[in-house]
Amino acid sequence: MTGRVVVGGEALVDLVPTGDGHPDEPALTPLAPRLGGGPFNTAVGLGRLGVPTTMLTRLSTDSFGDALVHRLEANGVDTTLLQRGPEPTTLAVVTLDADGAARYSFHVAGSADRLVDDPGELPRDTAAVSVGTLSLVLEPGASRYAELAVREAGRGRLVSLDPNLRPGLVDDPDAVVARLDRIAAVAGLVKMSDEDADRWGRSPQDVLDAGAGAVVLTRGSSGLTAHTPAGEVSAPAASVGPLVDTIGAGDSVHGALLAWLADHDALSRDAVARLDGDAWAAALEFASRVAAWTVSRAGAEPPWRHELERAA
Repeated sequence: MTGRVVVGGEALVDLVPTGDGHPDEPALTPLAPRLGGGPFNTAVGLGRLGVPTTMLTRLSTDSFGDALVHRLEANGVDTTLLQRGPEPTTLAVVTLDADGAARYSFHVAGSADRLVDDPGELPRDTAAVSVGTLSLVLEPGASRYAELAVREAGRGRLVSLDPNLRPGLVDDPDAVVARLDRIAAVAGLVKMSDEDADRWGRSPQDVLDAGAGAVVLTRGSSGLTAHTPAGEVSAPAASVGPLVDTIGAGDSVHGALLAWLADHDALSRDAVARLDGDAWAAALEFASRVAAWTVSRAGAEPPWRHELERAA
C-alpha cells in the first residue's frame, strides 16, 4: 500500500430517528445524534481499512466538533489539516422510509464546515485527494475545494469526486454544475449514484467524455457499474444481513474504491486508466461488500479491515 488520501469536505451531525414516536404525535420520532457527512464518512471508512488518511475540513469548537475530532482520531485518521472555529456544526435531520432509505433536511446557515480555508501544501506522501457532496455546493468552501482539486490534479495527484446535489440546498444550479464539470475534467475517478447523475444532468459517458478517467455508478440494490474508456464492468449488490438503513452507503463505496486502489498500488490517474476488466470487477466486488456491511447496521458504520478478513 502506498500513498496518503486527503479527504476534503463536510463533517456534520445526522439526527437519526430512534424508537417510537410520541404517543400523541406519532410523527415526532425521537432523534439521536450520529456523526457523519459524506467526506467524513469516507475518511472514517478509509481509516478503518488501514489506508493512511488525512481529513481536511473546518469544525466547530462546540461539543459536536469535539466529538467529530475524537471519532476521526479513534479511527486512525490524521487530523493535522483540521481547522476549528466558533461557528455551529452543520445538522442533517434524517427521515427513514419503510425500506430504510434515508432522506435528509439540512441546517447549514453559517456553519463551520463551509468556511474552510485553503490548506496550502498537503502532506508530501499525498497520492490522492477526495472531494465531494455538500462541500461542493455550499460557498465559500465549495470554490476552495474545487481550486484544491484542480491544483492537486495538476501536480499529478489522483483526484476522486463524489458529486451530490441535494434538493433544496442548491441556490445556483448552473454554478454548481459548472464546478462539478470542472473537477470531473481532471478527476481520475468519479463515484456517483444514479440520483446524482439525474440531478447533475450528466450520464457516466458524459463525465468520461469531459475528461474523467473512470466513473463508478451506484444503483442501490441493483449494484455498481464501472464506466471506463475500455467499456463497462458491473457487480451485483452484496448482502451480509438484513438492511437496517442506507446512511453512509455511498460514502462506504467511495472509501472502499480508494482503499482497493491503495491496496493495489493504483492511487494515480495513470494506474486507474490501466485497470482491466478483471481488476474493475474485483474493485467493485470489494466496494459492494463494504457497503453491505455499512447498511446492515444503524448509521454510517463502515467495516474494519479485520471484520472483512474474518468474514472472508
